[in-house]
Amino acid sequence: MPRILLIDDDDHLGPPLATYFRRYELDLVQATRPSEGLARLREGGFDAAILDVMLPEMDGFELCRTIRKDNDIPIVMLTARGDVMDRVVGLELGADDYLPKPFEPRELVARVQTLLRRRNGSVRTGQAHATAEAALLSFEGLVIDPARRSVQRQGQAVELTGTEFELLLLLAREPGRVFSRDDILNRLRGHEADLYTRAVDIVVSRLRKKLEPLDCIKTLRNAGYSLALRRTQP
Repeated sequence: MPRILLIDDDDHLGPPLATYFRRYELDLVQATRPSEGLARLREGGFDAAILDVMLPEMDGFELCRTIRKDNDIPIVMLTARGDVMDRVVGLELGADDYLPKPFEPRELVARVQTLLRRRNGSVRTGQAHATAEAALLSFEGLVIDPARRSVQRQGQAVELTGTEFELLLLLAREPGRVFSRDDILNRLRGHEADLYTRAVDIVVSRLRKKLEPLDCIKTLRNAGYSLALRRTQP
């Protein structure tokens, strides 16, 4: 059963949420302080994390930044005000998704399930299809391994968040094709709630920086993004 870590100082939120998550075969564990949450993450065994923005010791943004220094676990941020800037800052720091408070538990479960599916890979139907989906994607200076969810840039491993990897994989499966921002959001998030194009620009910017010095993601004004690398034999 996937384990989810909730870092939120509201003692009354964790127990009922944990009960609800168990209905969907998810084990939710709560930490009420960032220091406790970081200690639990260091112990390992968690598949995703949910961070509140308003926390003691450090806010959720600083906590997200700290986690991202050495952990690529999927992260959902809870923003009390639902402020677009809160969402933008969270995404810039490496969060994979956000949900404004107050929220419906079912939507939070859906967001977490989407991230888990994205990280673990969807169940494939047909062995031939599965083999093709897992095949290495090789380009000049870049190798993507969908099965291991790993990326090498000029022979060096690149650490990507779940969202960054899925964006790169989406572009790499159809190099040269232009994906609009809405296309990307719908493909990566699996639903159309709270769409805004700034989110895609943020993730693309992060991904570009990590892939430097390769100049592989092209922007087509008023159209979207594409991968501009030539395929090579793996």
